[in-house]
Amino acid sequence: MTGKVVTITSGKGGVGKTTTTANLGVALARLGQKVALIDADIGLRNLDIVLGLENRIVYDLVDVVEGRAKLRAALIKHKSFPELYLLPAAQTRDKTAVSPQDMIQLCNQLRPEFDFILIDCPAGIERGFRNAVAPADEVLIITNPEVSAVRDADRIIGLLEAEHKGPGRLILNRVKGDMIRKGEMLSPDDVTDILGIKIVGIVPEDENVVPSSNSGIPITLNNSSRAGKAFHNIARRLMGERVPFMSLEDSGSFFKRLSRMFSGGGG
Repeated sequence: MTGKVVTITSGKGGVGKTTTTANLGVALARLGQKVALIDADIGLRNLDIVLGLENRIVYDLVDVVEGRAKLRAALIKHKSFPELYLLPAAQTRDKTAVSPQDMIQLCNQLRPEFDFILIDCPAGIERGFRNAVAPADEVLIITNPEVSAVRDADRIIGLLEAEHKGPGRLILNRVKGDMIRKGEMLSPDDVTDILGIKIVGIVPEDENVVPSSNSGIPITLNNSSRAGKAFHNIARRLMGERVPFMSLEDSGSFFKRLSRMFSGGGG
C-alpha cells in the first residue's frame, strides 16, 4: 500500500475547508479506506473539534516533528471509524515550527499504512500553505461561488503551478440553485470559465452543516443531507469511481452536461 496525499486548501476566508476535510475523511473511511487526517493549521487547530476528538489529544504534529513523541502515539483513532486517524495541530506554536521537508518526511512515514492522507491546509498563502502542499500528490481547492472567493482560488492555482503541484481540482461549496437561476450567484460554468480547472465536487447549501460541525458529527453521516451525499460522492471520485453529479434544482444546464459525462450513482 502506498497512500495518496491530498491537500485541501482555499483562499484566506477558509470557505468550509476544515469541514470538507473532516467529511471527506469520514466518507473515505466509511467506504473501507484507511485514512489519516493531518491538521496543518498550527496555532489555530479546529479539525479535532469538527471530528469530536478535542478531548483525546495528548501529542500533536509539532511534538512528532521535534521528536517528543512517536508518530503512532500522536495519531488519534476515531472511536466510530477504526480506519480513521487524526494527527492534530499544535495550539501553542506557530507555523515556523514545521518545514515543508518535515511534512514530506511525515507523510512518507504514513504512506505505507494508509490509503489516503488528507492535509487540512491553513487559510492563506504563507508558510503554512507551503508546508501543507509540499507532500501533496493532489490538491483540492475549495471555493464558494462568490467573486472574492473565486479570486482567492485563482491565486491559489497560480501558487500551486509555481510549486509544480497544479493545477489541482475544484470543490464548489455552498451552491444555491435558486440564486444561480436569479443571477445572484456565480454558476459552476462561470467559476470553471474563470479558473480553468476541473470540478471534483459541488456541495449544495445545507443549513445542517454548521450545527453538525459544531456537534462533532460530520454531515456526511446524515443520509438525508444533500451536502452529506455530495461529500460521499467526492470521496468516491477520489477513489477513481465515475460518479455523476447530483442535479441541483434550478441550477441550469451545467449539471445536465456533467451528468452525461459520468455513469453510475448521484454531487
